Amino acid sequence: MQVLSIMENIAAKKAIKILQSHGGALRTSDILGLGIHPRTLYELRDSGRITQITRGVYQLSDEPTAENIELIAAAMRVPDGVICLISALSFHRITNEVPHEVYLAIPKGRQKPKLNYPPLRVFRFEPEAYSSGVEQHAIEGTRIKVYSMEKTVADCFKFRNRIGLDVALEAIRLCIRNKGSRKKILEFARICRVERVIRPYLEAIQ
Repeated sequence: MQVLSIMENIAAKKAIKILQSHGGALRTSDILGLGIHPRTLYELRDSGRITQITRGVYQLSDEPTAENIELIAAAMRVPDGVICLISALSFHRITNEVPHEVYLAIPKGRQKPKLNYPPLRVFRFEPEAYSSGVEQHAIEGTRIKVYSMEKTVADCFKFRNRIGLDVALEAIRLCIRNKGSRKKILEFARICRVERVIRPYLEAIQ
């Protein structure tokens, strides 16, 4: 029994090192594919050393913040989703709003993802608007897709009736203050068909 316990401890330490080297959060299939035995995975979960953040996704328990956990989970569960609107504003730090859901863009015609976690607020984007301005960032080793600052500003004006004009106005002001490109804002505004709406506000910002 003691030998078995030692072997299990070695397996657990090895598994934790593997998770750390891959950013601390992985899908079950990826974990098993890296050679971690299912028994080791569940022992780590039951001992609290890893946490199941959503179905089929585990992370080291002392890793990301709550907000980042939700972005990571959304990226893993909805691979074609792009972080947008208030979640993207928060990511770029150009809002005082606190997103209580993950704002996620999906292609028009795509069925809304059904997740218990994280809570999602889904927006369907036209093809060009969906594919334009996408950036990839690493959070705790996990790649997520998020719209650029300038694209997010244009999106906020596009969906101003759903998120509030005040949110869009704050976003454009803070984007310019953070050295966002006026030219890019207008380029994305044309794609989102809100150039005439945005231009007067943009010209008023010194």
